[in-house]
Amino acid sequence: MFDHIAPRYDMLNHVLSAGIDRSWRKKLVKEVADRHPKHILDVATGTADLAVALAALQPISVTGIDISENMIELGQKKVQSKNLSKVIRLMVADSEQLPFSDSSFDLATVAFGVRNFENLEKGLSEIFRVIREGGSLAVLEFSIPERFPVRQLYLFYFRAILPLIGRIASRNETAYSYLPASVREFAYGKRFENLLLASGFQSARSISLSLGIATLYIAQKLGKPSDK
Repeated sequence: MFDHIAPRYDMLNHVLSAGIDRSWRKKLVKEVADRHPKHILDVATGTADLAVALAALQPISVTGIDISENMIELGQKKVQSKNLSKVIRLMVADSEQLPFSDSSFDLATVAFGVRNFENLEKGLSEIFRVIREGGSLAVLEFSIPERFPVRQLYLFYFRAILPLIGRIASRNETAYSYLPASVREFAYGKRFENLLLASGFQSARSISLSLGIATLYIAQKLGKPSDK
């Protein structure tokens, strides 16, 4: 599915979110800036929008992984066009079987990808494994607003408008029907914080964005950083 919609993925993200998705990524980058991460892993990187944004932190490396070959191919073109090939490396890999050694990264990020993990607990456990002690995880994901009438308007848009526009523009019958279904099933808010804690992370907290349309989660793997 993601291979099929890859050519229109960026355009649809920006159109369907009215461009707000860019501000969400900027918020994530701002929240982790004081950690000064040198080695960053961006899981489910897609076409590398977040990986490119993270380059503003001036890390030594940003490694982006995604299971979709077409997404990675488009991401590589984006990285090259921005002259970031020396900093950002993209590769095809499974988030639930990360091809990296333990404690390889100072920071791991996931933007709108964790709800797509086949086994969420396994994916979080793998991310925990490759983060150094003292490192952090930042997850940006859709959530469902709680307040009236934002919740009602949001659900109407998600159920009726978004799938129709997405289906027409992406020429894929299931992709943008899958999106609202996956958001409804995702354990957002406190439930996701609890999953982070159960995976070994500490100090899990959440930041509501745009009246609850999205949520930014920050968690830490406590301990003193190594000299690596």
